[in-house]
Amino acid sequence: MAAPLAVARDWFNRSPVDGFILAIIGAVILAALLPAKGDAAEVLDWVVVVAIAALFFLYGTRLHPREALDGLKHWRLHLTILAFTFVVFPLVGLAIGPLVEPIIGGDLYAGLLFLCLVPSTVQSSIAFTSIARGNVPGAIVSASASNILGVVLTPLLVVLLMTTDGDVTIDGTSVLKILGQILLPFIVGQIARPWVGPFFARHAKITKLADRGTIVLVVYVAFSEGVREGIWSIVDAGQLVAVAVISLILVVVMLVVTRWVPRRLGFSREDVIAIQFCGTKKSLATGLPMATVLFAGSTVGLIVLPLMIFHQIQLILCSWLATRYGREADAATVP
Repeated sequence: MAAPLAVARDWFNRSPVDGFILAIIGAVILAALLPAKGDAAEVLDWVVVVAIAALFFLYGTRLHPREALDGLKHWRLHLTILAFTFVVFPLVGLAIGPLVEPIIGGDLYAGLLFLCLVPSTVQSSIAFTSIARGNVPGAIVSASASNILGVVLTPLLVVLLMTTDGDVTIDGTSVLKILGQILLPFIVGQIARPWVGPFFARHAKITKLADRGTIVLVVYVAFSEGVREGIWSIVDAGQLVAVAVISLILVVVMLVVTRWVPRRLGFSREDVIAIQFCGTKKSLATGLPMATVLFAGSTVGLIVLPLMIFHQIQLILCSWLATRYGREADAATVP
């Protein structure tokens, strides 16, 4: 057994593609072939909850309270990220409508516009910011604020910009989920930092493994859910390819814009990274339940399909970009 594992490790090390990206692609393939179902799916849902909570506990143990406070006070950073999430993205979604709706159809375009209205991801945005050596405290505050505000802003944007067949409902449990799963473990980590912080500082690989392992797990669970729901069989191959290409272009354009604009505004390298990863991400975990409520009675599967495709593409591209930034930062610190 040891020999095959050693061969696999050596192959990953020599591969021109980063092992993290390969792991994400592997999670997608595994979910397509062997999606989690039944009891296994329920167990994995709880594993994801625990993994995310543990990840933010580790962030809390690693960050000095002064850094966390500075992240909370960095209002220019937070306003910039929120502007990209809830202003720029919706405007882009509206602007591309006349171009893409004739290609993919009205229902899929509605889904594409809906993905532009949902809040940013939390765990993957912060994990990528951490891997890239960006402003992690700022990312924690901004990504959490995006999700909390999104509970109100996303339904309001849907009402303003889209037509729904059901009553719009705002569920406060999303706020409690963010507080309990993200902020509470982080605060506990801050409290425990004097006792456990030195240990994790000496074993930095633990945090790195938690960063990347959590993202890979989230990809597998999310993709498994799509396979279980049969969402990939709703549309034909041509429409799937078109949505994937449009999503790829949208991710690339937003990654470029969220890097170019903050640099012109004078943000530091660490802040630019936080803005780029928090400002371009869209939350599948938040978007799916919102769509179920907001579009009751309509074809929810078609509405959420663009979000699911966009989610996978953003994870793969951002994992590559975060790894590249991290390597650049490591190289710059080498004497």
